[in-house]
This record gives sequence, C-alpha cells and structure tokens, in this order.
Amino acid sequence: MSGRSPPRPRRLGAAARRWLLLASLLVPAPAYLLATTVVAGPVAAEEPGQGVQNRGAGKNNWWDALPRPAWAAFERVAEDVAWYEIYRIRPGVFAIYEPGQFEEVISYLILGDTRALLFDTGLGIGDMSAAVAAVTALPVTVINSHSHYDHVGGNHLFPGVHAGDTDFTRARSAGAPHEAVAEVVSDAWIWKPLPAGFDRAAYRIEPYRIDGFVDEGRVFDLGGRRLEVLLTPGHAPDSLCLLDRDNRLLFTGDTFYPAPLYTHTEGADFARYRDSARRLAELEPLVDYLLPGHNVPWVSSAYLKAMARAFDAVAAGSADYDVTDGLREYDFDGFSILVRDDG
Repeated sequence: MSGRSPPRPRRLGAAARRWLLLASLLVPAPAYLLATTVVAGPVAAEEPGQGVQNRGAGKNNWWDALPRPAWAAFERVAEDVAWYEIYRIRPGVFAIYEPGQFEEVISYLILGDTRALLFDTGLGIGDMSAAVAAVTALPVTVINSHSHYDHVGGNHLFPGVHAGDTDFTRARSAGAPHEAVAEVVSDAWIWKPLPAGFDRAAYRIEPYRIDGFVDEGRVFDLGGRRLEVLLTPGHAPDSLCLLDRDNRLLFTGDTFYPAPLYTHTEGADFARYRDSARRLAELEPLVDYLLPGHNVPWVSSAYLKAMARAFDAVAAGSADYDVTDGLREYDFDGFSILVRDDG
C-alpha cells in the first residue's frame, strides 16, 4: 500500500529541491540506452485538504514532478499499450510503469532464454497481461514483491502467482472491495486519461490464486538468468526482493524506493523493516543498481547502506522529523521514513 512523491523541501523551493533530488538519484546510463519523451501533466493546484492524505507532506500537485528525467535515459517500447509506459532498462529487463496515478507503480518483466518472470502486476487499472504480451511470448511466472493492492491488481489476469508465505498474503489473495480502494482512483490520485471502458465506480482488487509460496533463497531459473528470493519483511509482512547476482541487480519492490518509506500502513513493522535494511546493506558490495517499485527504475546500490543508517538514526532518536497527518517524517538524502506519531 503506497503512494509516492519526492521528499518535501525544507530550505529550498519545491522546484529547486525536486531538481536537486533527481540529479542526486541519477546514475550514468549505459551507452546503449536511448532517449524518450514523456508528456507533462496538469498544473492547476488542488483545493486545500483535497489532495492525497496520510502519505507525508507536500503531496498536492504531485504530478508537478512529472515527467521524471530519470526515464529519459531508457528506450520506450510497445507504445500502443493503454495506460502503461514500457521501458527497456537493461537487456532482458523491462519496466512497466504507471505514471498516470499518484503511486507511479513499476512492475518488472525479466526475460530469460526459456521463461519470463513478472515481478508484480500493478494497480489493475490497465491490462497487465496485454502489456506482458506486447513484450514477450515466453511463458511467464508471476511473483509479488508483497501483497499490497498496488502490486497485485493484475494478479487475476494470470493463472496463478508466487508470493511470500504469510497469513497476510493469504488474506490479501481474497481481493479488496471497491470501498477499500476507491480513493486510489479518485481525482486527487489520477491525472492521465483512464483506459477505455474502465469504470472507477466498479474498481476493485479481484481475488487471485496463489500457485506457490516462496522461501528465502528460492531461485527462479529463467534460462540464462537466475533470480534469488530475499525475504525482507517490514514494509509488509510478506515483502521480498529479487537478487540477480550475475548482473549485479536487486529488484527491491517497496523495501526501497527514492521517496517516503512506509512503516505506518497495515502490516508494516518498524523493527522488522530495520532488520531487513541492515541485512540488505551487507549485500551492497554484490549489487550495482536497485530497481525500485515506484517512481524511477534505476538508482545506485549506495542507498542500501544509506537506508540502514537512516533506520538506525530513527531508532536512536538522533534524526530530525516533521509531523504531518499524524505521521513523523524523517528526511534523509533522497528518501524519507514515515512513522506514526505517538507522542
């Protein structure tokens, strides 16, 4: 359960802060990557109190951060797929991006020689099965980074999925009624045209079948590419990452992305999140780049150690914070941590 925008400004104006943050996130793109163009969104301000709530400060007019310059480094493919933008991030790695909605969800399609793996299925606003088919005809294994609604919305379009083995996972596979998710397709959360035939009033998370539960160290062999499961609870009880050791990549889901990290939503646990952050920091020498589940598809692995240090600072009471919507927001370089304000 998410909702992302860049950490809010402190001393600089919003525009200056945004450009400095994005510049700090960008890493040199490989030479084979091609530029693309993304269309900007509306500029009109929302009425006070009518924006996105409970996601940290400064979320009205969240679309002002778009288009994010990071995406211009990558080749856009399959441009005729409604709702999604699909980019080639590395050979055999495609980001399926949903910039029309506040959370800017990114699902990843990873190709081997004999199989493909789809890491998350997004919000369920567009047809994820059509997005996959536009890229590959290989048989597809689906695995969820965790079972919050914005990562499982397209699960029902596939025969079954793999997921973490928790009671939380099983409960979420029953789907969610419209009343539970109506906000995420409201005017404050959507700025691009919705797909033809999409009915906001009927939007729900459809039930889906779990094909198999995954354990720590499970390896998915796609033929010429192996992806290893790392269990990283904290953001959700069933959060997990995928490690591509040969290509020095880590697919992080919501365990890390360059924006507010949630320790306050349903199923989140600050202490477990801190443990997962410390564990991932030890892997930093094995990884060059992180591929997060929101906003941008490509950031430096240096964030692994930075995240662990940040959680330690929050736990020690040595980090500054501001309070918004009953949440403490601790700002760090390129991301923040949201914690319930109980004091």
